[in-house]
Amino acid sequence: MKRLNLTCLILSLLAITFSCKKTKVSGSNNPQNGIWISRAAFLGPALGEAATFTVNNNAYVATGINPMIPAQKLTATYKYTADTIKNEKAGYDSAYGSWAQVADFPGQARSNAVGFNIGSTGYLGSGLANDGQTALADFYAYNPVTNAWTQIASMTNGGSSFPRYDAVSFSFDTAAYVLTGEADSNYFGDVWKYSPSTNVWIQQSNYPGSPRAGAVTFVYNGQGYLATGFTPGSKWAEGSLCYDFWRFTPGGGADNPVTAWVRLSDIYTTGAGSFDAAYSDIIRYHASSFMILGQPDGDKGYITCGANSAGIDLTSTWEYDFASDRWTAKTPFDATPRSGAVGFTLTGTVPSPPGVASTRGFIATGLKQGSAYGFTDCYEFFPTLTASN
Repeated sequence: MKRLNLTCLILSLLAITFSCKKTKVSGSNNPQNGIWISRAAFLGPALGEAATFTVNNNAYVATGINPMIPAQKLTATYKYTADTIKNEKAGYDSAYGSWAQVADFPGQARSNAVGFNIGSTGYLGSGLANDGQTALADFYAYNPVTNAWTQIASMTNGGSSFPRYDAVSFSFDTAAYVLTGEADSNYFGDVWKYSPSTNVWIQQSNYPGSPRAGAVTFVYNGQGYLATGFTPGSKWAEGSLCYDFWRFTPGGGADNPVTAWVRLSDIYTTGAGSFDAAYSDIIRYHASSFMILGQPDGDKGYITCGANSAGIDLTSTWEYDFASDRWTAKTPFDATPRSGAVGFTLTGTVPSPPGVASTRGFIATGLKQGSAYGFTDCYEFFPTLTASN
């Protein structure tokens, strides 16, 4: 299988971008198992492989690649603010939201970077440079009050730099962890802790799972969850796609992977139990994730989009129940299949009969594999509603 090479995208004369309509309800499944509602279109160019973080209940999307000019990565930064849903009965299509451009990312242009927040500050770094080959290790902090970026320590240890792209992160109250990723066809399982109080990166013990790139994460109840991704040669992979799934607890032996990491149920049909017989296509890479908490039947995480082992973009959407460690297929993403989209979670009460959910999940932008097509559309997912609600 060949992975998407962002430097070798086939150029076309016209990029297809998709603007959001105010109301679009998925009709692909009957009975439906959730609906996707279109939101305000992304303000910037059609792009993919951007980085995202959330601060003060706004989502920030920065850097990335415009597939029309794949050798020219981006530095622009945009903020998404979701409208409040006012009408619970029919309100899921009333929260259009808005995008605004903010200060440009000051580092060199890049794609496939990683973003996270610590408190009220956003952070972005690492990634893939314009040449499509050079991995980066520099990081920057964003202050939304002053609308200004400041360079912080690069990912280094003892004078050695540890650049990468397609890494992921866990963000906690006073520190964040950046882990996995790829550089020069090497796939990583290392873990790096960043504390803003010291402005230092400290390498932790490697996590015990498959080295990988292009994974997704959740942070829930003070623990990090790591799933999916691309991992050639791993014993826990199918078609080079990771099926091992892990939970990380910071502060509980972070330097000891035996106590910091717990392996959860595999996300592929491995014969571990009858529950996994329906796990047809959770495994993927360059997917997107978000959480919707406070639902009547519990808190859930979601994975959607991304590509399979044949390099074909997906729309299938899977819901993870944190309480039971089980996955359920949901209504597929209701737009063009894509990889490298951003997913983010914002707080806010949304209709979820017979109760309400306390957070909201979104997907925006992305790339069509093997082409010069990028996207500007933005969608919100309502996991318990149907078109008739």
